[in-house]
Amino acid sequence: MKGSYRIGGAFGIGIFVHWSFPLLLFYVLFSSLGSGLVLALNAVVFVLAIFGCVLLHELGHSLAARRYGIGTHDITLLPIGGVARLMRLPDEPRQELVIAIAGPAVNLVIAAVLSLVVFILGNPVPTGLAELSSDTAILYGLISANLILIAFNMIPAFPMDGGRVLRALLAMKMGMLPATEIAAGFGKIMAILMFCGAFFLSPLLFITAVFIYVAGEAELQSMRRNVAGRADFMDTVMRRLSGAFAVRDGFVYDKAPRKVRGRIIEPKD
Repeated sequence: MKGSYRIGGAFGIGIFVHWSFPLLLFYVLFSSLGSGLVLALNAVVFVLAIFGCVLLHELGHSLAARRYGIGTHDITLLPIGGVARLMRLPDEPRQELVIAIAGPAVNLVIAAVLSLVVFILGNPVPTGLAELSSDTAILYGLISANLILIAFNMIPAFPMDGGRVLRALLAMKMGMLPATEIAAGFGKIMAILMFCGAFFLSPLLFITAVFIYVAGEAELQSMRRNVAGRADFMDTVMRRLSGAFAVRDGFVYDKAPRKVRGRIIEPKD
């Protein structure tokens, strides 16, 4: 992705950070300074920990795709989340269903493991402002954050995970193109609702809504071009074949003249 910088790699996949990502960290830091430097720094650490979970989420998608022979160009972290760029679409709707679910499944595992850690340690739920800087508060916060990531990503707003699940289920019944058209249309409705909700909730929803609307439409147009390209290709192949062969009554006749018992026999059209 343009404007991104490589910070490492995992499982042979390059991991990048968009140039706008540090702006989120600065915003979190300066907006939290009113509560003290310690709490402000803990807020930054907490955000970084959340994006660590986002990275694992995207790796879940990538490794699930690799199971079906689909590579991943790279993973990029942005202020609104992460993006794993797969090299191609899955061959079957069932494969896309597995790949789409893999990311939220990773967050579910993370939440379960952290809940087990908290249970073993016997740490109580933080109740006071002073306890918000504790390790316990970060653990509880990460559990909540991963559950929120699951719920948010499973919203049926294509091309988010929930939208891809919707498309995969529809494609099992009606084919990929009509399924994409329905999922993208539903995604646009969800994007509009998010845009309106941003006035009352978070400004980041503005960016998320625009991303969903634009990315969903772009993928829909790409799907239409691919389908049209395959149709044009098959039409060209059939026209070339029909120029070389004539089909009559279920048999294939070579249109080249043949010599039979010394006479030249021209094929009939």
